[in-house]
Amino acid sequence: MLYKNLLKPVIFKKDAEEAHDLAIKISSAANYSVLLQALASIIYGGGKNIEKKYWGLKFKNPIGLAAGFDKNGTTPKAMEALGFGFVEIGSITAKPSKGNPKPRAFRLPDDNSLINRMGLNNEGTDVIIDRLKDQNLSIPLGVNIAKTNDASIHGKDAISDYTYSYEKALSVADYITVNISCPNTGEGKTFEDPEALTSLLKNLNPSANEIPTLVKFSVDTEKKVLQKLVDICENYNIAGYVATNTSSSRDDLNTKKSALSAIGNGGLSGAAISRKSDAVISTLYEILQGSKPIIGVGGIDSVESAQRKVDAGANLLQIYTGLVYEGPGLIKKLKNETDFR
Repeated sequence: MLYKNLLKPVIFKKDAEEAHDLAIKISSAANYSVLLQALASIIYGGGKNIEKKYWGLKFKNPIGLAAGFDKNGTTPKAMEALGFGFVEIGSITAKPSKGNPKPRAFRLPDDNSLINRMGLNNEGTDVIIDRLKDQNLSIPLGVNIAKTNDASIHGKDAISDYTYSYEKALSVADYITVNISCPNTGEGKTFEDPEALTSLLKNLNPSANEIPTLVKFSVDTEKKVLQKLVDICENYNIAGYVATNTSSSRDDLNTKKSALSAIGNGGLSGAAISRKSDAVISTLYEILQGSKPIIGVGGIDSVESAQRKVDAGANLLQIYTGLVYEGPGLIKKLKNETDFR
């Protein structure tokens, strides 16, 4: 109620990126203040903790922060204080990037969704990994890696770019998520291309280390392609999957077409992709037959939407856009009322 009645109206007067920057600024301050962490825990923490164990890691509860909120690793302890059972930061890239020109983040209030074309803006792997060394979390920390947003980096150089971040992240991450569904080559392909994925995983060589490696798929991945990609991943000891990333589709939205046209391209997240994400999770579960954990993400803004993902086969859940519309109280609500298997 505090968020929806008092904070949200003020925040929504700012544009989407300005509001995000404000949230990061406040969370970053809390990250280095025991007092602010205690206050956050009193207001938003608590709730039922259903401990889960995957990849040898203990999750206090199955609700995690999705990649995209904290790109630079400045807020993990603050997120722990809010009650998250795990945190995934990033995407981080080998080289720092300012991302795409602004404006690049937009709310779709009629759809409880967002569109963003941030362009993987982050401070770069070296700075972020160094920062994460001092976090001392009691919950698992995931690091999401992608290729630097530079179209001149492609082919073998793109793989080397990924590998640099991957090898650096091994020193701080409890698990690493390989984000393969952003544009990563000069030809405009992504690493969801089977040949490109094979080359990438061969070079990353997940079998050579003990840190679990996950792969994150787009919500737009077709069933036949998903089967092929999972087959490749299984050949390279991928420990689990994150489903899903954002969508380029604009189908079945309540937002007016004129408004969408004015916004332009970008990844759609939030309630508008919730059921598409459910379908990808269901397909993944069907392919894997429950043999590997699945992190479900995409449009979770209620117990009902969270439950659908669990019922589809998700073992853990992540939220981000739902926080924008529902506030931090969503975390406790999901912990208390979702029926995890």
